[in-house]
Amino acid sequence: MNSARFVMPSTAPTFGHVRLRAFEDCDVDMVMNLSTDSYVPKIGSLPGNASREDALAYIERQLGRLDTGAGYSFCVADKDTGDALGTAGLHLAPIAAGRATAGYSVAPRARGRGVAGQALTALTRFAWSIPELYRIELYIEPWNVASMRSAEVAGYAHEGLLRSHQEIGGKRVDMLLYAAIRPTD
Repeated sequence: MNSARFVMPSTAPTFGHVRLRAFEDCDVDMVMNLSTDSYVPKIGSLPGNASREDALAYIERQLGRLDTGAGYSFCVADKDTGDALGTAGLHLAPIAAGRATAGYSVAPRARGRGVAGQALTALTRFAWSIPELYRIELYIEPWNVASMRSAEVAGYAHEGLLRSHQEIGGKRVDMLLYAAIRPTD
């Protein structure tokens, strides 16, 4: 992937009550809160019960993802206040095939308000500004009903079950495949 071609959007993607923006050091409290979710450390680089230093290192890694070619990493923020609520990412490794993978997480203190679905909608709409993309995939563990709901709210369709798809937390797990296809209008 030619990472030099991909830059953070000049206008923050928004939908509903959220906007996607670059991470800032002031997001450290949200990142620390996110790290208290026992699942988050199993699926990413944020350690469980992160210290302030761990959270700042995580923020630094997110800021470098676009430069390394990994893809976009956004802080999900309240559209009006700018308060950090979670994360949303667009992983561009499979872009040569016209695909990307999306991911999202909401800090425990911000859950139950539809943040994930709004963030995924904003992320998906932004993704369609990348001409090479035709398909965005999500991989969701079958027990994660809240994530399935968020995917469906954002317009993703359930396509199937991928048995023993990947390792999470030291064991092979099944994943549900959800996908959005570029609109043709």
